[in-house]
Amino acid sequence: MKAPAFDYVKPTSLQEVFECLEKSNAKILAGGQSLIPSLNMRLSSPELLVDIGGLKELQGIALQKDVLKIGALTTHAQLESSPEVSKHVPLLAQAVPHVAHTAIRNRGTIGGSLALADPAAEYPAVAVALDAALCILGKNGERKVRAEKFFKGLFETDLQAGELVTAIEFPVAAKADKSVFLELTRRHGDYAIIGLAAHNAKFVFFGAGAKPVLIEGDSMQKAKANLAAGLRPSADLYHSPAAKQHLAGVLLERAWNTLSTSH
Repeated sequence: MKAPAFDYVKPTSLQEVFECLEKSNAKILAGGQSLIPSLNMRLSSPELLVDIGGLKELQGIALQKDVLKIGALTTHAQLESSPEVSKHVPLLAQAVPHVAHTAIRNRGTIGGSLALADPAAEYPAVAVALDAALCILGKNGERKVRAEKFFKGLFETDLQAGELVTAIEFPVAAKADKSVFLELTRRHGDYAIIGLAAHNAKFVFFGAGAKPVLIEGDSMQKAKANLAAGLRPSADLYHSPAAKQHLAGVLLERAWNTLSTSH
């Protein structure tokens, strides 16, 4: 199929972006790795595509005191090769190689992934596990939203009309922090059957519901009990809810064992 007809504009400033977003049925285009396929399948039909790819102020990785601030247009490949991410946000560094395939990692962006809020995506779970903050800008100014509050439901976020994600702030890992990222897929690069981003005593599952599911527990027994009570995965084409619940328990045990033995 071919995409429906639309107008295209590539603003050179954020002010221009917000002016464009005031028009009816405008859609932000960043890396395009999710939007373009949805256009081609006629799942989305905006009248105007606003390409923000040229805005340098939305790019880059910078250490700012106790947070690592990552611009929304930073690509997966740039995250993967960043020594700052590897050193200061190791859980994110572990997650990046699991994102799709190399060609997509070269084009897709962290801001685009988080704004889409795909329940099978890796970054939303990582952001919730690390208590990251999303920097959101609109014509009325900037606000910051904790990741756990940002994701509302299936492809639903706290973004309001005329707003966009400009950056994400990840707390810098302390020496005592422990993290592990795990996911199960049919093939590498496929959507996760079930996945887990674990940080200290926080276990955040993805591919298990409409948004990341946070399970906490300061002991294996408590974490397992909370998992049984708090996780209600839905079926996919190949796996029943019971199968996904079982696999979530397997990942929980693997993560707990890894965190218990890491130094």
